[in-house]
Amino acid sequence: MFYLRKALLAAGIASLVILNGCGEDGDGRGTGLHDNANPSSMDSPTQYYEEDYRGRNHDSDDFGFTRVNNTTGEDQNGDHTPSIDREQLADIISRLSNQIPNVNDVSTLVTDEEVLIVYSTDSNNRNYTADQVKRTAMATVPRYYHVYVSDNMALRQNIENYATLDSRSRDIEYALDKTIKQMLKSPQGSKVSDEENANGESVGEHR
Repeated sequence: MFYLRKALLAAGIASLVILNGCGEDGDGRGTGLHDNANPSSMDSPTQYYEEDYRGRNHDSDDFGFTRVNNTTGEDQNGDHTPSIDREQLADIISRLSNQIPNVNDVSTLVTDEEVLIVYSTDSNNRNYTADQVKRTAMATVPRYYHVYVSDNMALRQNIENYATLDSRSRDIEYALDKTIKQMLKSPQGSKVSDEENANGESVGEHR
């Protein structure tokens, strides 16, 4: 339980750092949204996360504060929607999950609305471990995301095959749905709430 609280705190901070580091540059070009996960064309996946924790840019004891209103929240075009670096999110989720006891070799895929995690484990309580991995991911991504986990390492290649694709790739939804249905054969942990199942899906929304 202590680990989970610690991981959730770190995940929450990581999410804020990612959003903060994924704005637009001086030319108005988006720098945070990467549909095509290509590590060779990106900065270090944990650049912002590690800089903050090493205290290179901020004192780790400092509080964080920001205020946004209808004026400060917009750019010259009247649009300033926060973007998400999915590659960084996937990296942070994998690193945090790998620190969970009995969890090894974690692979994570972050899409526009789902997180797929495949990991190896020697845990005697597969459902409890699945719940820890799932909740670590849920604390890292925006609330509307659904998280699916599996300790079936045979599925790892499936999600790795999607790493170079994006939400506009042909038949990607069909392929993801097929993989998710296989992942659901593994323990998913406890339900998120009375209104949501273990994957964060609302009643009647689940696959």
